[in-house]
Amino acid sequence: MAFIRAGKTNAVPPGTVSELEVDGTIVAVANVDGKISAFNNVCPHEGGPLGQGDLDGKIVTCPWHGWQFDVCSGALAQSSGTTIETYPVEVRGEDIYIDIG
Repeated sequence: MAFIRAGKTNAVPPGTVSELEVDGTIVAVANVDGKISAFNNVCPHEGGPLGQGDLDGKIVTCPWHGWQFDVCSGALAQSSGTTIETYPVEVRGEDIYIDIG
């Protein structure tokens, strides 16, 4: 697939996580100190919406059961082995482009 425009950078202010639509798929997008990261919005535990979670540094906490993931690497913060898919991101001016593959 190719990079698709997902929204404006002001939709994801620094220190926040949001949900953006990419080609009909809802993707979680985080802004860690000005760096935009995109990842699967579905928590592998029970399907919670990660884009509605809390962001602390680069760790997002699932709002349903508290599972925590590194938004840059996709790794589960509490242990190794479980990950969420991350997606390539390009910021072009004020626009966020994401390649969900």
